Amino acid sequence: MLLLGTVVACLMLAPGLESTLAKIPGLCSGVDVGGVGIIKSQLDCQLIVGYRAVYRVCFALAAFYFLFAIIMINVKTSGDPRSKIQNGFWFFKVLILIGIAVGAFFIPTQSDFQSAWMWIGIVGAFVFILIQLILIVDFAHSWNESWLEKYEESQNKGWFAGLMFFTIIFYLISLVLTGIFFAFYAKDGSCGLHKFFISFNLILCAVVSVLAILPRVQEANPRSGLLQSSIISIYTMYLTWSAMTNNPNKVCNPSLTDILLPKNTTGTTPDPSDSSAGFDYTSIIGLVIFIFCVLYASIRSSAQMNKMTLSSTSSEKTILDSGSGSGDAERGQAYDDEEEAVAYSYSFFHIMFMLASVYIMMTLTNWYKPSGDDNNDYKFLQSNEPAMWIKIASSWVCLLIYGWTLLAPMILSDREF
Repeated sequence: MLLLGTVVACLMLAPGLESTLAKIPGLCSGVDVGGVGIIKSQLDCQLIVGYRAVYRVCFALAAFYFLFAIIMINVKTSGDPRSKIQNGFWFFKVLILIGIAVGAFFIPTQSDFQSAWMWIGIVGAFVFILIQLILIVDFAHSWNESWLEKYEESQNKGWFAGLMFFTIIFYLISLVLTGIFFAFYAKDGSCGLHKFFISFNLILCAVVSVLAILPRVQEANPRSGLLQSSIISIYTMYLTWSAMTNNPNKVCNPSLTDILLPKNTTGTTPDPSDSSAGFDYTSIIGLVIFIFCVLYASIRSSAQMNKMTLSSTSSEKTILDSGSGSGDAERGQAYDDEEEAVAYSYSFFHIMFMLASVYIMMTLTNWYKPSGDDNNDYKFLQSNEPAMWIKIASSWVCLLIYGWTLLAPMILSDREF
């Protein structure tokens, strides 16, 4: 349902759809651009109507998951009648989601909905970025551990060569990106903040890389290596770039179109009114990373997923304990592995998806700041400085989380990691 909602939100930004969306009263009614006239008004509405539609689709998703997070509070076992709602009644749940979505499109543009929902989206998306960071750090450690184990078991040097190859490639990409950032996002004297972001994050990436191969860290965590550091470095560079694309200073924030195609065939810069707001490269890359993290979390083992979903017990244990379940495996009947305790927190599960919904919203709109004043809808297309700081702060938190995974086994030697 989350991925289907994501597809629908993406369709709202499809080229050519803005004229159809502009006919929806809740999205464009009452728009008057400073007395300039109805033609200018319709033009402004078409420029931002896709983003307004994305806001409403993702609002419906978030509201749906928030509703079920409340309903599922304190569900302990499958004996709770609410567990049947969690695992069934799909037809009715789809109807509820569609009903919320239809109602969301009737929220008037003159209300403070867009501005208020944007701030809620920024906070929720930041929290989801932290969850995403944990998944990426976990993926980096799991990949390194898996290939090292295969190398040690088979003594096939191909596994070790593979680790070295990807480590070098990731570091090279990170260095190339750093050079590109300095060349295009920090070339002007007024771009001192960008120079600080790039330089500081490059130094931090070097620090965690050195930290990963220190003898004491290796002794406490033999699986620690440069592959993890290279993955974190390239993700940090992505977050740095994503943050810089939200700087309102256009001198320091050229679009990829400005970089690759600075002028059209007539020798003039493209008119922003010639097209509507839609996908850009940061949105596409952000969506790819999001889908990867969702799929990665979905295929993790039960024990690992229990850690992410605040499980009170191991589902692996309850599945094996056939005496506590009901059913007959020989007859094709499944055992109820949640009679004693649920395998994951239902409420927290929906909170995770609610945060994912607002992250999708902010990603598809590139964290742009909506205008609460319909007399100046072009403000909707302005970059959002708070989003810039949220993203750059998330890059620092990412490095902090990864650094802690290296130091924790050494500092907390009495615990198992």
